[in-house]
Amino acid sequence: MRVALPPHLVEHAREFAEGRRTPAEPRDAATVVLMRPGADGPEIYLLRRHTTMAFAGGMCVFPGGGVDPRDFDSEVGWAGPPPSVWAGQLLTSEEMARALVCAAVRETFEESGVLLAGPSPAEVAADTTGDDWEADRRALEAKDLSFTSFLDRRGLVLRSDLLGAWAAWCTPVFEPRRFRTWFFAALLPSGQRTRDVSSESSSVLWMPALGACDAVDAEEIGMMPPTYVTCLEIGQYADPGAVLAAAQGRDMTMFTPTVDADHRVSIPDRAVRLLETRRG
Repeated sequence: MRVALPPHLVEHAREFAEGRRTPAEPRDAATVVLMRPGADGPEIYLLRRHTTMAFAGGMCVFPGGGVDPRDFDSEVGWAGPPPSVWAGQLLTSEEMARALVCAAVRETFEESGVLLAGPSPAEVAADTTGDDWEADRRALEAKDLSFTSFLDRRGLVLRSDLLGAWAAWCTPVFEPRRFRTWFFAALLPSGQRTRDVSSESSSVLWMPALGACDAVDAEEIGMMPPTYVTCLEIGQYADPGAVLAAAQGRDMTMFTPTVDADHRVSIPDRAVRLLETRRG
């Protein structure tokens, strides 16, 4: 099954298909689906990007962003499955796996104030809302502070066990800005709360995963296909714990959408049945 390509991208796609444009080189990135329990299944945290943003302007997205060179630092404080184990799950090198997990945790803190780290392998930071935490968050966001230094100074270790690997998507060739993005899932830690802090978002919201799909279908909010498909998939589970259990066996093969002659964009086979059922 394929979904319709927005009209403003049809000509772009045609130019790439005909060889009149050269695809941009994708940048590596990580994003995290923050979840909390809800009456109608898992609720997810979304940021609505500023309409002026060059990539996904106005779209609702999960916290995340590009991998920073300093995310490869092997000295980072770490607890949970090591990078070698993550490499097997993410289908990448050990060095890249470390960087992706670090980027996922760092970007989540930068864009939501939620920190998946703690003073020991069995603990999570209880409250990250103080002025000192905000100063560190801003320094990380401005790249004035490395994630390794941030954790070390506070005596913290990254909790990789709090993440579940969910999916991997590459931006289609016709997009001028492209990303190879690994999607992770995580439960909002007890005692922490999200904050509207990202400089890239105009607003933030918590919604039931399937409720977010309903809002997109009703044209109340906008989403790119990977975000929509992820919400649709996560909405099939009763609670965040079930999502994280399912993450243990997910296929993390990188999926790059293609466009057919009718300007429809492909989605992964695993999501086809769900979308068919949803659309009747």
